[in-house]
Amino acid sequence: MLASTVFLRTHMHHRSVEDGLVYMGALFTALCVQTLYGLFELTLTVVKLPVFYKQRDIHLFPAWAYAIPTWLLKVPVTFVECAVYVTMTYYTIGYEPNIHRMFRQLLIFTLMSLTSSGLFRFLGACGREQVIANIYGSFAATILILLGGYVISRNSIKIWWSWVPWVSPMMYAYNAVVVSEFLGPNWRHVTNSTESTETLGVQVIKSHGLFQEQKWYWIGVGALVAFLFLYNLLYAAALSFLNPIRKGQTIVAGLEEKPTNTTEDNTSTHEEREKIKMTPAMPDDNPSEYGKKKGMVLPFPPLSIVFEDIKYSVDMPKELRKGVQEDRLMLLKGASGAFRPGVLTALMGVTGAGKTTLMDVLAGRKTGGYIDGSISISGYPKKAETFARISGYCEQNDIHSPNVTVHESLIYSAWLRLPKEIDSNSREMFIEEVMELVELTSLRNALVGLPRVSGLSTEQRKRLTIAVELVANPSIIFMDEPTSGLDARAAAIVMRTIRNTVDTGRTVVCTIHQPSIDIFDSFDELFLMKRGGEEIYFGPIGHKGTELIKYFESIPGIAKIKDGYNPATWMLEVSTIAQEAALGINFTEIYHNSELYRRNKSLIGELSTPPPGSRDLYFPTKYSQSFITQWLACLWKQHNSYWRNPSYNAIRYVFTTLLALVNGTIFWNLGDKRGSIQQLLNAMGSMYTALMFMGMQNSQVVLPVVDTERTVFYREKFAGMYSALTYAMAQVVIEIPYTFAQAILYSVLVYSMIGFQWTAVKFIWYIFFTFFTLLCFTYYGIMVSVMTPNAHVGSVTAAATYSLWNIFAGFLITRPRLPKWYKWTYWSDPVAWALYGLMVSQFGDVDDIMDNGVSVKDFIREYSGYKHSFLPFAAIAIVGFCIVFATSFAFAIKILNFQKR
Repeated sequence: MLASTVFLRTHMHHRSVEDGLVYMGALFTALCVQTLYGLFELTLTVVKLPVFYKQRDIHLFPAWAYAIPTWLLKVPVTFVECAVYVTMTYYTIGYEPNIHRMFRQLLIFTLMSLTSSGLFRFLGACGREQVIANIYGSFAATILILLGGYVISRNSIKIWWSWVPWVSPMMYAYNAVVVSEFLGPNWRHVTNSTESTETLGVQVIKSHGLFQEQKWYWIGVGALVAFLFLYNLLYAAALSFLNPIRKGQTIVAGLEEKPTNTTEDNTSTHEEREKIKMTPAMPDDNPSEYGKKKGMVLPFPPLSIVFEDIKYSVDMPKELRKGVQEDRLMLLKGASGAFRPGVLTALMGVTGAGKTTLMDVLAGRKTGGYIDGSISISGYPKKAETFARISGYCEQNDIHSPNVTVHESLIYSAWLRLPKEIDSNSREMFIEEVMELVELTSLRNALVGLPRVSGLSTEQRKRLTIAVELVANPSIIFMDEPTSGLDARAAAIVMRTIRNTVDTGRTVVCTIHQPSIDIFDSFDELFLMKRGGEEIYFGPIGHKGTELIKYFESIPGIAKIKDGYNPATWMLEVSTIAQEAALGINFTEIYHNSELYRRNKSLIGELSTPPPGSRDLYFPTKYSQSFITQWLACLWKQHNSYWRNPSYNAIRYVFTTLLALVNGTIFWNLGDKRGSIQQLLNAMGSMYTALMFMGMQNSQVVLPVVDTERTVFYREKFAGMYSALTYAMAQVVIEIPYTFAQAILYSVLVYSMIGFQWTAVKFIWYIFFTFFTLLCFTYYGIMVSVMTPNAHVGSVTAAATYSLWNIFAGFLITRPRLPKWYKWTYWSDPVAWALYGLMVSQFGDVDDIMDNGVSVKDFIREYSGYKHSFLPFAAIAIVGFCIVFATSFAFAIKILNFQKR
């Protein structure tokens, strides 16, 4: 639809070669759409590869059996898409009104789209990682489009690149559709404006050095079919012979050799733990009474958390509303309890019982739903805005920035979460103590890496998650499934870490799912829930589960536990909904009528009253650190992350260098050749391709990087580490030096090879527009990454925008030839402003006369609407786009949250 209204037939004529160039632009735009559409296959291929490798390695099927259906299933979809495109554009643009030529065009577009998909599937299988595959894809797309026959005429290509069009499917496709169109009746007349006796169509074809014989249509068809088979065969071969890129895990010999002594510790310290289960006080003038155990440098106030009659509900899903009058679904039904310092509490229940829901409500992590009931901290009402200052939350998924070390992760967390009054020496001593406490000292310089891909093992990441929260010196810590996904040995190490944390006098609550006997015995108390969000037990576990077993065995009808049987497993088995139905009892009612419940209510009442002489927690600010300190800390971490991310920055510079060399050698010494229209358009083409493809590559490769860090941002935002604005400012600023170095690298190489006029002003302008265009694309990619739920959706969304920017950039169709209703799209296109600035800064003041008798500056003003006097406005505009995208990113990261809880 867009192409048909941009190249509308009422604005398309058949009077001159310049008119023919507009039609060629329309055809080239269509082929670019089909080519770039194949880039989607790149992302899909990389995403599906892990599953394929697993299935291939267990000999589920050969690689060709996977590759062929992928290709064949694409054929009908592609045909329908191309048919819709051709049907909507062919007659509205005003191509030859001949049904046979329309079907010829449809055939070429379909074959080109299928060939492009095959090529990018092959490149995705070769890259195997998203960033690397994006580099391959961007470079291939650049070569295809650059040497496709439109950006630079085939007879202007230097001899060392002259072989490339012969192995490029784009050249064959473009030559085929051009021959089909310009050898038609509408182009067979001879114009009076030239001395040539050739038809206008032949003159247009020759202006780009293409072949004008009719046979080249069928040569193009045959070549595309051959490329189609070749790329899909190579795709199958890559699937067969290439393995996933594996990165080493951090392994520290001897770290796990330390005896766990889990059972011994539980036995020897059981009585000691009972002594520290006291009501915490917050003395007004005696900080020495604050918790300070095991040589911890920084004191903390031991705090209890008490909750009473907690109810949580969400809007009823539509599929459950049939026959139900309630509009809300209740997930927690009046839970009450108290978690105390020095007591390790297990929050348990079958799947769907609401244990994680309850913990998220208590921790203030819910992003939706309706919460009722009261929550108090050591007798004072919980303040949601500052609760993160005295609490920590260890998520199940162990989310950390991959390109920083263990020590840097702890420095960063402590820097932002500890009070500003604590000096750097005390902070570093505290970090060292925490590292020793959670047994991370030997891993201090290890990179965190990606889960199950590189860096720390799963168990090491668990301990880092705990340490990151501990360096905030919290009084209350929530842990969601801390032993999930670990084997028995790793789980024992993590539980030893948790036990050490509890023994410092902190309040620790863990959700846990079917723990082993030893792990279950590490806990002091149990809060047990049944399906539907109701508690059925809250009390001591006892050594080897004795207290818990005594309670449930006292219920009539409950079978006795077998010798040696896991109390945790037995407890979950005897407290199911099915058992309730079989015995005709209700565990919630039994608990509410028990002596244990009455003791708990008394304890809740006692802890809900502030101790004498205590005072409420008060924090004058929401965040521990000032705005500037937050920004500096975020910038410090971003610097470390970028510096250690070669798959992002180093590869980006490699692509820039390759593109510079390709552009420079293709357009070698064309910058000072301004004797003809085609020579000037060739120079314009060098600028256009650099802006579009280097910019697109910047935008695409930043998407997965920001998407990975966005997950970390959600965790840090919930932890109250910093404001969203400081994070956004750091992300925006860190890109500037890297992008500037990229712009310098490209500009120096290309400017010297293409041979633009060597004056300081022109060269500076070239660097200026290159830099801000690359920055604009990068900020756009960053913005899209936080406005979409994941990198894949962001990639598709960004690709659609590239197509729009490509059409309205002023190269495929110039501004004077745009329909009036599309003039605004030109001015809202950052690439158009960048191309405007580059062209007028290089040629807008050149008075040289071309072979058509018109000066260079007059030609670009008449042909493209470029005026040299407008150069400052172009500069302001491209800087403005950068500011708009950066500001939109900051606003989006602040208000949007795709991590729903």
